[in-house]
Amino acid sequence: MYLAYFRFYAELNDLLPPNRRQVSFAHHFKERGSIKDVIEALGVPHTEVDLILVNGESVAFSYLVQDGDRISVYPLFTSIEIKSVSHVRPLPLCQTCFVLDVHLGKLATYLRLLGFDTLYRNDYQDEELAYLSSSDGRILLTKDRGLLKRSMVTHGYLVRESDPWLQLFEVLRRFELFGASAPFQRCLRCNGLLQPVRKKLISDRLLPKTRQYYDEFRVCQVCSQIYWKGPHYERMQQFINRVLQHDTSL
Repeated sequence: MYLAYFRFYAELNDLLPPNRRQVSFAHHFKERGSIKDVIEALGVPHTEVDLILVNGESVAFSYLVQDGDRISVYPLFTSIEIKSVSHVRPLPLCQTCFVLDVHLGKLATYLRLLGFDTLYRNDYQDEELAYLSSSDGRILLTKDRGLLKRSMVTHGYLVRESDPWLQLFEVLRRFELFGASAPFQRCLRCNGLLQPVRKKLISDRLLPKTRQYYDEFRVCQVCSQIYWKGPHYERMQQFINRVLQHDTSL
């Protein structure tokens, strides 16, 4: 039987049982394994970890845990400079785009409204989510920590909040996206890009009052959904303004 001592920092404690939060604790294990496997066995997906120190030295996920090791595990740093040590998190993606699991449908709509490339279907299987994340270079957002433990997934985040409005702020803060939004650029239904379209080209698809009172339209390049600045537009604009003002009140 082997014994190692662990200490998790900051928001990683959200993923631990109450008696293991914000403290150093002993962990017994029968066989030596990689530190990645041990950390995930303790409940923390590898996608949540950015730095691991063992006896004061930074190590990679492949490090084999030794008897008596003292291990400190850290999440992504946003305000502390740690260039002198080795991150275990892969390099950031060139573009910030997402794929979401079945539990985050409303969040997907919000992200699309703000212009972020966001894949979502309510019938995605776990294998599809992991594959899309890996093959398309997408950040996997999920409420299922087990999904983030799949070795195929390199970029992911476990959403903590339960309310979609608060989930949106959580994700925008986590990936520093408040200044990156481009509202009304994507279809809320399918995620396709919108482009302006002349009214006469879609006139036969409009309801009589819409055809009478509105002249500017956009159409989704994927599903052909039509958008215009109707009564709903003002509500969505107010929603966006609240987001950009960091107004988290429900």
